[in-house]
Amino acid sequence: MHSHKILNIASADITLQQRLSRELGISPLLAQLLLNRGISSAEEGQKFLNPRLEDLCDPYDFKQMPQAVERVRQAVRDKERVLIHGDYDVDGITALALVKNTLQGLGISAGHHLPHRVKEGYGLSDEIINKAKQQRASLLITVDCGINNRRQISELKRNNIDVVVTDHHEPAAGLLVDAYAVINPKVKGCGYAFRDLAGVAVAYRFCQALAKETLQEDLDLVCLGTIADVVPLVGENRVIAKEGLKKISQSKRPGLKALIERSGIKGRSIDSTFVNFIIAPRLNASGRMDSAEMSLDLLMSRQFDEASKLAEAVEVQNRQRQKVEGRILQEAQEIIDRDINFKEHRIIVLSKKDWHPGVLGIVASKISDRFYRPTIVISVSDRLCKGSGRSIKNFHLFDALSQCGHLLEDFGGHAHAAGLVISKDSIEEFKKSINALAKKTIRLEDLLPRLDIDMEIALGQFNEKIILELQRLEPFGAGNPEPLFYSRSLKLKGQPQILARNTIKFRVSDGDAVFQAIGFGMSALEGNFQQSSCFDMVYTPRMDNWQGESSIILEAKELFFRQV
Repeated sequence: MHSHKILNIASADITLQQRLSRELGISPLLAQLLLNRGISSAEEGQKFLNPRLEDLCDPYDFKQMPQAVERVRQAVRDKERVLIHGDYDVDGITALALVKNTLQGLGISAGHHLPHRVKEGYGLSDEIINKAKQQRASLLITVDCGINNRRQISELKRNNIDVVVTDHHEPAAGLLVDAYAVINPKVKGCGYAFRDLAGVAVAYRFCQALAKETLQEDLDLVCLGTIADVVPLVGENRVIAKEGLKKISQSKRPGLKALIERSGIKGRSIDSTFVNFIIAPRLNASGRMDSAEMSLDLLMSRQFDEASKLAEAVEVQNRQRQKVEGRILQEAQEIIDRDINFKEHRIIVLSKKDWHPGVLGIVASKISDRFYRPTIVISVSDRLCKGSGRSIKNFHLFDALSQCGHLLEDFGGHAHAAGLVISKDSIEEFKKSINALAKKTIRLEDLLPRLDIDMEIALGQFNEKIILELQRLEPFGAGNPEPLFYSRSLKLKGQPQILARNTIKFRVSDGDAVFQAIGFGMSALEGNFQQSSCFDMVYTPRMDNWQGESSIILEAKELFFRQV
């Protein structure tokens, strides 16, 4: 936890709150939480609280959907060779599995290409051009990539290979690739009303148009990729996540069943937290450590015995990923302790020989969270060095890299995450250059993390009915965070209890109500309770089910102690 944080407590709008409460038949508390999420009308509230598949746009709202579909049907009629180009993350893998299965249902046994994260990097490379020519393919379909591969797609076209692009990334400089058809909600004038779909959701709309079916059973894959890609869980993404989580919990897909069983969450009701922290990291592990083919094979497996072996292999790779990531984190911390001067360095830039490129993004993210500073982590090699960066709220990382572009061989990304390629000889100059830029653009107050809190509240306002009502806001994720509440001047009741994994459990009272509270990773704060007269707490309330008994528990996110 950071010693200083800016607490941003949402302002209550009592008039709107009461109106929404009355029109939707919900508590004023839930009504305020909807207002905090930008929902101010009963119609919007109804759609948010009761998302339905019928609320999705028509796939044919994409203006180029008709020609994309017709091109595939032509390939079916003429028995053409078709290739699908995917990506190595969960969004790309699920999209590839979905399109491959759909084409198989149409009679096309399509080949595929999954780029290697380290050897090829993101998007289309010369490798796919050679592969398409060698396999005499006449149609290439991209999923979760392609919108910015103008050179490669033009080269494919010159070789009489048509390309249908399905993607969700921003077109660079607004320029369009010369593809046969482009299905991308971020393309200006595409016709589709919701622009924040994940790559797998764009592929899903394409597959629905191809199959002339809703493909509800495939929502497990669509949900996995959507949640894992951290797109805002609002609008159509909320519909996909809500319906898809039900499908994951009941999935008949052998690969998913085996993965859930191997992960130790069999029989649990799968929510977005399970996807984000248990399922997605395992599926991502193979693409981080080597090739993503193993995770694709797992998702496409038809036999449970085969799926179980693949799930075990994915588990082994995930443990290897954790081990490598832990070692790099430790080495990165040693460099920070030795070399980083926080008065001078507003951006943390770390480099060391032979750090595994597949985990640099995770390491950068964890360091950025720990110190609340933009962080770039670079793996040094004798040739070109690869790096990955993560940023904070008020610093546009991609723009900063653009201004240092003369020192980079290549770079890409967006405001909060980016990748780069740099020569070894340019690293030190790059560190100085980007920090000089940061000194001009990052204010000291920007380096204080902000905590967006839904409401300051008395503990007595919580009861089981309210907590169950709050569950209607699920699934939580980007764009729809778990509700956070703030209560002041709380006192400890009894003695805190230290549990496994640095967890502390304690009873808390505001003088009127008493609740159990739990703080994961907060056991080091045990002594603070004894030295303080009272404390303020930021927390999320939830129902705790233990041995058949249900009770309210407050999950502490931040504790602010007042000295005796």
